Amino acid sequence: MLVATEEMAVYCFDALVSHYSGDQPPPPAFEEGIHPLFVTWKKATNGSEPRLRGCIGTLEARQIVTGFKEYALTSALRDRRFPPIQSKELPYLECTVSILTEYETALNHLDWEVGKHGLIIEFTDPDYNMRRSATYLPEVAAHEGWTHLETIDSLMRKAGYNGTITDSLRKKLRVTRYQSTLYTMHYGEYAAYVKKNRGAAPEINGAPIINGFKPGH
Repeated sequence: MLVATEEMAVYCFDALVSHYSGDQPPPPAFEEGIHPLFVTWKKATNGSEPRLRGCIGTLEARQIVTGFKEYALTSALRDRRFPPIQSKELPYLECTVSILTEYETALNHLDWEVGKHGLIIEFTDPDYNMRRSATYLPEVAAHEGWTHLETIDSLMRKAGYNGTITDSLRKKLRVTRYQSTLYTMHYGEYAAYVKKNRGAAPEINGAPIINGFKPGH
């Protein structure tokens, strides 16, 4: 089974740094594969708890090299919940890469384990007679401290449903559960990796990244 690795997180940072430089990222140091995947960016300042800055991926299997490059940029720059990440934020970022596995149809909306399973819900909005769907990665419910019901209800809101949530509606949900492997890397670890393996710290347009700014700017 393919698992998330340090090199995948490095490649996502490479993609973002190269975007700011207008360059192509170095070739990846991991093998090609075909899997669903997600890229999550969080930002931590002054020792605070990292806060979400972007999270986008695909529930459909795709080639992971182009997938990580694409979703590293999409989650950083085009997650509509947040303003685009700026280069000055780089030193405060951490990147989590997720490889999704073990897709299973759940027996019902409670047939999953907090901290183990991610969820995809699909249902028909009874108010508008339209299909709605949403997903949470496996770590979300545990991180938020949610129960099964709180997770399901939050997912229904995420899917765009604004009506009354009843137990009868919950029982009509089509729930797919899945698992994931993930790897999290802070920018400082990325910079150390680049310096060790490439002989120099990360740069934007030939200038080192110091607190996110190029010297003299």
